[in-house]
Amino acid sequence: MKELVEYVVKALVDHPEAAVVTETDRNGGTVIELKVHADDIGKVIGKQGRNSAAIRALLAAAAGKQGCRVMLDILEPDGSRAERHAESHDAPEARRERA
Repeated sequence: MKELVEYVVKALVDHPEAAVVTETDRNGGTVIELKVHADDIGKVIGKQGRNSAAIRALLAAAAGKQGCRVMLDILEPDGSRAERHAESHDAPEARRERA
């Protein structure tokens, strides 16, 4: 399953060398964690989540054929827009304490 995600994701992104896929067993199933370059997160998720939904559908089909359960977690990359947004919207008192 890990190889399937790597193959699809590396074909989508601009920085394939930065794509990291890990596979762990949890709660009676397999969890595949995906981390990509901050510039590529939008390409992996796609408009309205269509690319990520398609990747999850491929995983579900492959897992069903093998009789197992697989979940895909797409992790926030370091320095992503979400992290920068959260930092810029700290509470005013938190900003004063740091100053």
